[in-house]
Amino acid sequence: MANRMILNETSWFGRGAVNALPDEVKRRDYHKALIVTDNTLVACGLAAKLTDKLDSAGLAYHIFSDVVPNPTIKVVQQGLAAFRQSGADYLIALGGGSPQDTCKAIGIIIANPEYEDVRSLEGVAPTRNPSVPIFAIPTTAGTAAEVTINYVITDEENRRKFVCVDPHDIPLAAFIDADMMDGMPAALKAATGVDALTHAIEGYITRGAWELTDTLHLKAIEIIGRSLRQSVAGESAAVEEMALGQYIAGMGFSNVGLGLVHGMAHPLGAFYDTPHGVANAILLPHVMRYNADYTGEKYRDIARAMGVDVQGMDIAQAREAAIGAVEALNRDVGIPASLRDVGAREEDVPDLAQAALADVCTGGNPREATLDDIVALYHGAF
Repeated sequence: MANRMILNETSWFGRGAVNALPDEVKRRDYHKALIVTDNTLVACGLAAKLTDKLDSAGLAYHIFSDVVPNPTIKVVQQGLAAFRQSGADYLIALGGGSPQDTCKAIGIIIANPEYEDVRSLEGVAPTRNPSVPIFAIPTTAGTAAEVTINYVITDEENRRKFVCVDPHDIPLAAFIDADMMDGMPAALKAATGVDALTHAIEGYITRGAWELTDTLHLKAIEIIGRSLRQSVAGESAAVEEMALGQYIAGMGFSNVGLGLVHGMAHPLGAFYDTPHGVANAILLPHVMRYNADYTGEKYRDIARAMGVDVQGMDIAQAREAAIGAVEALNRDVGIPASLRDVGAREEDVPDLAQAALADVCTGGNPREATLDDIVALYHGAF
């Protein structure tokens, strides 16, 4: 069986990595950027860290800062108008998953205008042309959107989120710079960090997993397991470790898919605007228990990567140890304990479950989930 890997053409890592962006732009002879970001990053001065560098290098840009959490079709269409009006010839995605995903959708549609309705990009859309060039600067250590071929858009009209999978959308260059992440609030570091852990764990046990992605996912679990608590506490070295760990997880899962945790988390974002990382974190232990008997020895590996001494444990004990390590991490970084704590309503479970069953991520789960299974898992998380 042949296995495909798609990664960025160029990636820069470490503090100060974003300083390399002007030279990357100049050597490709691009002339004007549309910077896709959100108003919070503009207001807190983080966007200025980028624009000051562009100004110093004499590079033109226009800022589109209307991105919202769980970005919507309307926001994408506003971004398309901004790109066309700006005269830009490339994009810079600055922010967490929402600006990154919005930027991908803009870049794909500008190059493939037949998908301007946005909804037709759901799943694996047969786009013909690569995206407008994207330079991606993440400001959270979580989504790894800067290295994935996926993005997620919210259809507010139909109360659903849909996943788009397109090799044409991967950013041309990524700048993984902890200097752009230090100022994020502790709660955001926690949520995005457990999102990254969920990527690594689901990517490790998904049906498409293979040796190369297994290697990436285990290393990501190890880095996140030892660094997230300290990153949330504000330790500089741990923030840099998390920046790397989440990227490594993205290298893997982008190429092999995810599973039921993400399938169930997406409807929560669509129904209640629940932060994606928080939804993943609450659901992850429940789905891990559901999947445990279908994962062979992999939970033993997960437990070991998270620092658990599994010597002498039988497989059932090792599986529970892996789940326990995730639960402990959630508690230590302040993740809410239940879906009720984030405003979800049990009366919505039948509709949530229908949406989760149809989600593209659910198909990668190691255990085939029925509608009744998903309903029970949601109820169990309240």
